[in-house]
Amino acid sequence: MKTSEIRELFPILNQEVNGHPLVYLDSAATSQKPVSVIEAVKHYYEWDNSNVHRGVHTLGSRATDAYEGAREKVAKFIHAKSTEEIIFTRGTTTALNMVASGYARAVCREGDEIVITPMEHHSNLIPWQQAAKATGAVLKYIPLQPDGSIRLEDVEQTITERTKVVSVTYVSNVLGVVNPVKEIAAIAHRYGAKMVVDGAQSTPHLKVDVQDLDCDFYALSGHKMCAPTGIGALYGKKELLQNMEPIEFGGEMIDHVDLYESTWKDLPWKFEGGTPIIAGAIGLGAAIDFLESIGLDNIDRHEKQLTTYAIERLQQIEDLTIYGPLNNRAGLVTFNLGDVHPHDVATVLDADGIAIRAGHHCCQPLMRWLQVSSTARASFYLYNTEEDIDRLVASLLKTKEYFGHAIG
Repeated sequence: MKTSEIRELFPILNQEVNGHPLVYLDSAATSQKPVSVIEAVKHYYEWDNSNVHRGVHTLGSRATDAYEGAREKVAKFIHAKSTEEIIFTRGTTTALNMVASGYARAVCREGDEIVITPMEHHSNLIPWQQAAKATGAVLKYIPLQPDGSIRLEDVEQTITERTKVVSVTYVSNVLGVVNPVKEIAAIAHRYGAKMVVDGAQSTPHLKVDVQDLDCDFYALSGHKMCAPTGIGALYGKKELLQNMEPIEFGGEMIDHVDLYESTWKDLPWKFEGGTPIIAGAIGLGAAIDFLESIGLDNIDRHEKQLTTYAIERLQQIEDLTIYGPLNNRAGLVTFNLGDVHPHDVATVLDADGIAIRAGHHCCQPLMRWLQVSSTARASFYLYNTEEDIDRLVASLLKTKEYFGHAIG
């Protein structure tokens, strides 16, 4: 399918912002939604709206079938062994917190180690800080190379026999680095540690096979992959989830309740207390159908072409600094334009109808490593075009001229 045809499937792109056709370059923050996803959620609310797993009436049965059908789609999409290994969550943040609180706090003792990297999103950093504080474990960081990438030699030197958990982002939301998580997992397992993967930025763009990666946990968010906000999933190996305690308690996740003791349901429901995010899960299932109809290989190839083109164009702008490796990176470019504050850059671009991200991107330690307070970021998805990048470059040149006193 041509990009022009794909764009027609996203209603929000057919509008003007500040008198200009919208150029949306902030998909790393949240992606736009195709008609099929919007219609799937709408259909649920119009025809099947009911709670799941409880009622025996027709609406309840249809809602349950749609909800559990979405779980099957997630399992197949990331190649989990079974639906028992897929826990619906509010997103990557909730999923990572579940592992840090439900697993790490149970297995870590004083002097044990939790290993992460300085490039992690706060969602994959703060939960481990808290787990380390609660258990007396030591938080350790795999060092970064000058371009922001990771060397496996440094992974080997950082992980030890005291390491209990290694948690690494598959794709950096700032640097665009694609980390060798399969190789890191193999090293972690050699030392007896468990491997956690933050898949927020990888799942929308790359084919993911959790069995091939041999990760122990994998977290993803729906809103970055054409699904609604407020829905995501945690994958965990069955034996680990079986031995993990829930961190949220209430209705739906229980098997039997006495006045002083309770028991939990089987997987995956023991981790899904309360009324779940039914419409969101159905929307996530529809998003998976949509992405598979386009093809993840096609999406990956398209984004790589756009990123190569964007870097070539942006490098022609004097005083513009690009962060992260220039090759073998995901579909985003993070940059600064001289001494112009990224918020000012984003404001001028917005006046031209171009939406980018500006700030620390929930990666303050990485900003300090880069020796900047914030950056601008343009991120691409299956609906973006080279014309979008041309407009970005033209607007940046306009910004450079406007703030000429701050350049150089």
